[in-house]
Amino acid sequence: MKIKINVVDAFTSVRFKGNPAAVVITGKWLSNEKMQEIAAENNLSETAFLVEDDTGVFTIRWFSPMTEIDFCGHATLASAYVIFSENYQLSHISLFAESVGMMKIVKKDDGFIQMDFPNRMPSPVSEVPEALLQGLSIKPKSVLKNNQAYFAVYSDEDDVLSVIQGSEQLKTLAPYDVVVTAPGSQFDFVSRYFWPANGGDEDPVTGSIHTGLAPYWAKKLGTSKLMAYQASKRGGTVKCEVTGDRVLISGQAVSYLEGYITI
Repeated sequence: MKIKINVVDAFTSVRFKGNPAAVVITGKWLSNEKMQEIAAENNLSETAFLVEDDTGVFTIRWFSPMTEIDFCGHATLASAYVIFSENYQLSHISLFAESVGMMKIVKKDDGFIQMDFPNRMPSPVSEVPEALLQGLSIKPKSVLKNNQAYFAVYSDEDDVLSVIQGSEQLKTLAPYDVVVTAPGSQFDFVSRYFWPANGGDEDPVTGSIHTGLAPYWAKKLGTSKLMAYQASKRGGTVKCEVTGDRVLISGQAVSYLEGYITI
């Protein structure tokens, strides 16, 4: 049995930058075991699997090489890019995920794809886990948390660029990951994302975490529209807009691979 697969670099217009994700669209769901095997074989941070229903809504699920995850922004962007590329007449689509609900995706005239996600504003923690402090080489100024990750906030962009993570310590924070962030010099804010317990040491560009970063920095900086940069080795730019209980996350994408897998 052959199944079409695409690999797309998300949150970038330059191939080999941003965050690569595999996209597999099928007529019916593969087994959970088979989807996990495919994601492990792909060995990318995420593989997205999608099935379209009779009304044109795509249900999406995301798998890292290790496990199914509840939300992935860059693989959602990659999936939308594939759907729009194969259906030029479409300007918007709807995706559904059990953990996130309905997501409206719009193809913008400027080449960006805009995704409508829930606002996941983080809250201050009453007690900072010792594993977090031990797992970051530079002590953060403050620490917050939402249902996805701990937010280690720094006052200087250089701290975010320089901090070294201890994956063994940060692993013990599972199921939470860790994002480090600070105001940026050329962008409104910068970040890096560590997730050793769920997929890999550092994620290149993480769309989902910007549903927490954007509302946090929007409040701190007094603006609802922000440009963000995730300062990984590959790097990526994320356009954000906070609209009440929703966060609009926009990015560009570029195709790397189109082919077939045999199962």
